[in-house]
Amino acid sequence: MFYPDEIIEEVRLHNDVIDVIGSYVHLQKKGSSHFGLCPFHNEKTPSFSVSKDKQMYYCFGCGAGGNVFSFIMAYENYSFVESVKYLAERAHIELPEPEVSEEVKKAINYKQRLYDANRLAARYYYSLLRKDVGKRALAYFQDRKLSADIMKQFGLGYATQFRDDLYKYLQKQGFLDQELLDCGLLLEDKKHKGEYYDRFFNRVMFPIFDVHGKVIAFGGRVLGEGQPKYLNSPETKLFDKSRNLYGLNIARKSRESFMIVVEGYMDVIALHQAGFDNAIASLGTAFTSGHGQLIKRYVDEVVIAFDSDGAGVNAALRSIPILKSAGLIVRVLNMETAKDPDEFIQNQGVEAFQTLLHNATASFMFEIKQLSKRFDLTDPEYRTRFSEEVAKKLLSIEGKIERDNYLEAIVSQYHMSKSGLYELLAKHGNNVGIAQRTPQTMSRDMGGNSHKKREEGTVLAQKQLLAILVSNYKIFNGVKDIIQPEYFTHDTLQKVAYIVFDIYKTKQEIEPADIMRRFTQIEDQKMIANIFSEELKVENQQQLEKLLNDTIRNIKGDYLEQKRMNVNDPSGLMTLIQEKKALLNFYLHLDEIDRRD
Repeated sequence: MFYPDEIIEEVRLHNDVIDVIGSYVHLQKKGSSHFGLCPFHNEKTPSFSVSKDKQMYYCFGCGAGGNVFSFIMAYENYSFVESVKYLAERAHIELPEPEVSEEVKKAINYKQRLYDANRLAARYYYSLLRKDVGKRALAYFQDRKLSADIMKQFGLGYATQFRDDLYKYLQKQGFLDQELLDCGLLLEDKKHKGEYYDRFFNRVMFPIFDVHGKVIAFGGRVLGEGQPKYLNSPETKLFDKSRNLYGLNIARKSRESFMIVVEGYMDVIALHQAGFDNAIASLGTAFTSGHGQLIKRYVDEVVIAFDSDGAGVNAALRSIPILKSAGLIVRVLNMETAKDPDEFIQNQGVEAFQTLLHNATASFMFEIKQLSKRFDLTDPEYRTRFSEEVAKKLLSIEGKIERDNYLEAIVSQYHMSKSGLYELLAKHGNNVGIAQRTPQTMSRDMGGNSHKKREEGTVLAQKQLLAILVSNYKIFNGVKDIIQPEYFTHDTLQKVAYIVFDIYKTKQEIEPADIMRRFTQIEDQKMIANIFSEELKVENQQQLEKLLNDTIRNIKGDYLEQKRMNVNDPSGLMTLIQEKKALLNFYLHLDEIDRRD
C-alpha cells in the first residue's frame, strides 16, 4: 500500500459511493440499492447496482464491481494512488507523503521521468517552431490557415532536420539513453550498437495528450518528400494506442452531446479552430472496442467524418459496428463535395459544415447506401440480389420496431416492394442462429476443456463459500475449524479468506468496502464485488445446507488431492486418505450451528 491503511480508510469514509458514482451515472433508488445504466458496457436495461450499505457497486451484466477507488480507477483510467489523491482532494483531505517500498518508489519515479522527458520534448519542439530554424514548418501550418492561438492550444512544434538535435538537448537535461528509448523519443542505430538518434526529425510535430493533459507521445508529419508521411510514437509505458484518442483531453469537456470522429491530427485541429471542440481522432490505428468504451464515458452519440475517398468509406464501415457495440448512436457525414472536414470548411464555411452535421446519415442507412453501389439497380437481376442483401442486413437489427423503421426508410428511398422485403426477411430469418456442432468440436468440449471446467468449478465453489461466510457469522463460526484459508487455491480468494478469518476474530460484521480497499488491482476488486453480490439460489434451509456442504467438500477435497500429489512418505499418505474418507462422510446441519450459538 502506498498510504497507511487508516488514511485510505479515511478517504473512503469521506466519499460515499452513491455520491461519487452518482456524479457520473444517473442512479435511481430501488429497494435498498441504487440502479443505473452501466458505464462500462452497453445496456438498455439498468443492471448496474450501487449499494450504500455495502459501499460498493456491481454490474450484473458485465461483472464490473468494486468500491469508490476502483470506480475512479476504471472510469478515469487512474492508478490506485491517483484515485486516492483524486478522492482525497474531493473530500478536502490533505494526504501525507505516500509510504512506498523502494521497488515501487523506483517504478513511480521512473514513470515520472518518462512524463518529464515527453513534456520537455514537447516544449523544445514548440520553441523551435517559433525560431528561424522553424520558419518552413511554421509556414506549413500557416498555409493550412491555423491561427497562433490554435497552434498554442495543441502545442504544435517542429523537429529539425538534424537527427540528434533533441537527443543532445535532453542529454543536457540529465536524461539517460534508456529513459529516452523507453518513452519512444530515440532509436538505436542498427549498424552501430550503442549509438542513438532522434525518432522524429524534419517533421512538424503534434504532441499527443492523455485525457488528463499529460504528454504521452508524439505524431510527426514529414516536411516535403519522405516516408512515412506520418509517424507516431511506439507504444510505451505511457502510450497505449487503443486507450487514447487525439483531442479527447479537450473534447471531453465540450458542451456538445456528441463527438465528431475524424481521421487525422489536422482535421481535429481545423475543426476545433472552427468552433467544433468535440472533434477527436484515433492515433494511427483502426478504431477498437476500447476506443468505443472510452468515448461512451462522455457522450452517447458520434458522427463519423472520415475522408470521402474509398479508404475513408471503408474505414467508416469498419468503425460503425465497433462504435455501435459500445452503445453509441452512430451517424455518418455526407461529405462527397470535399476530401475531408478541413477542406470542406475552407471551401464552404462553418455554417455549411454545421448543416452537414445536422443532416448526418444514420449509420445503417450509410451502410445500405454503400451496399447499393455494388449493384446496378436498373438491372432486375442485380436489383433482386440487392434486395436479398438488404434483408440479411435488416436481420442484424435486434429490435423489431427499429428494424421496421429502417425497412420503411429503405422501401421509400430505393422504391422497393415492402411485402417482398418481408418475405425475404422470413426466408432468411429461418436460418439465423442455427449452427452445427461438428464431431471435432464435441470431442474438444468433452476432452480438452474438462480440466479447465474443473478449475472453474473449484473457483466457483470458493466464491460461493466466501459469499456465505461474509454474510453470516454464525455459519462461519460453525465451519471455521473445518475449512481454513489455505484451502482456497485461487490467489485473490485465498487473500480474501485470510482477511475474513482475521476480521471475524475481533468482530462479527464484514464491511465489503473495507476488504476491497486492501486490493489495488481492478480485477481483484471486481472479483471481490462479485462475491459480495453473489445471489445464492436457495429457497430453504435444506438447499443452503446442501450448497454449504457441497462447496466445503469441493474445496477441501481439491486441497487434499493437491497435497496428496506432493506427499512421499506412507504415513503422511495414510493420514490424507483418512482425512478424505472423513470428508466424504461429513455433513453439517445448520440447526446444529444455531444450537451451538
